[in-house]
Amino acid sequence: MFRPRLRIPLRPSLIAPTKASSKLLPLAQQIRSQHSVPALENFDQQKGIPGLLSPEGFTVAWYAYQTHVLQRLNGLTAETDFETKDLKNIVLATAREPQYASIFNYASMAHNNHFFFNGISPAGEVAMPEDLKSDLIRSFGSIETLKAEMVKTASAMFGPGFVWLVKTDLPGAPNAYKVLTTYLAGSPYPGAHWRRQEVDTNTDVGTSTPEGLAAGRRFLENSAYGAGNASHASRSRHNFAPGGTDLLPVLCLNTWEHVWLWDYQFGSGAKGGKYEFAMNWWNKVDWKKVHQLAYGTKAPKMSA
Repeated sequence: MFRPRLRIPLRPSLIAPTKASSKLLPLAQQIRSQHSVPALENFDQQKGIPGLLSPEGFTVAWYAYQTHVLQRLNGLTAETDFETKDLKNIVLATAREPQYASIFNYASMAHNNHFFFNGISPAGEVAMPEDLKSDLIRSFGSIETLKAEMVKTASAMFGPGFVWLVKTDLPGAPNAYKVLTTYLAGSPYPGAHWRRQEVDTNTDVGTSTPEGLAAGRRFLENSAYGAGNASHASRSRHNFAPGGTDLLPVLCLNTWEHVWLWDYQFGSGAKGGKYEFAMNWWNKVDWKKVHQLAYGTKAPKMSA
C-alpha cells in the first residue's frame, strides 16, 4: 500500500547542491533510498549558464523544479519497491501500469530534466567529435539541417515536452540518428513506449479514431523508426510493440515553460521567446557527452 508523504518544495533561494554529490552521476546509477537533486558537474548556481540561463532562470529550471518533482516522487514511492530504484528503472517499471501514472510522470520528468542539463556545457562551446559529426551528416545531410530540425521542432511545439536526438542501429543503417519528440512527461525509451506521448494531445485527433491511428502510422514511418530506410520500412510493423524499436537517446532539449519563460519571456531583458532559447541551447551542447552516450566512453577525436 502506498502511503504518500508529500513535502512542500523548498524556495529557490534555499536550494543549493550538496557537497556529497559534487559530481554528476550517470543517469543509470542514481540509486538511493530517497531520490535527491544531484549537483551538476562544472555548473555554478551563482553564474547560471552564461549565454543560456541567468542565475535566477537556472535556479528555477534546475534546483527548484527538480527538488519539487523529486519530493513528490519520494512521497509517492515511500516504503515501496520503487523507493530504491533509479529514475530510469522506475520509468520502465511503471510505464504500462495505469495505477502508477503519477509515479511514472514524476520519475520521467526528473529523468528527462536531468538528461537535458547533463547535455549542456556551461563553460562554452564544445567541438563535435569527427565520427559523431560524420554520422550526423549522413543522417541529416548537414549539421545545420539537424540544428534547424531540433530548434524549429522545439519552437513549434504547442504543449510542453522534449525534443530528442536518438541513435538507432537498424539492419542496413548502423549509427543512424533521428529527431524524436515527446510531450509532457513522455519517455523516449522503447521499454516505456506505452507512455511515449509522441503527439500533442491539445491538437492531435488521438489514437482512438481511424484518423488518429493513421496519424500514428505516419509518425512511425517518418520518425525515429527508420524513415528513408527501405529495408526497415519494408519490415512488418507487427514485429514490434508500439514504439518498441531499438533506439538510444543521446541529447535532449527541454521545452517546458519553467526552463525558458523567465529569461526569454518575462524576466528583465527577456526577448526572443522559445525560439531564441533553443538557438542559444544549441551553442551550449556538450558534444563530448553526446559522443560518450552514443559510442561509449572511449576518448573521441575532436574536430577543429
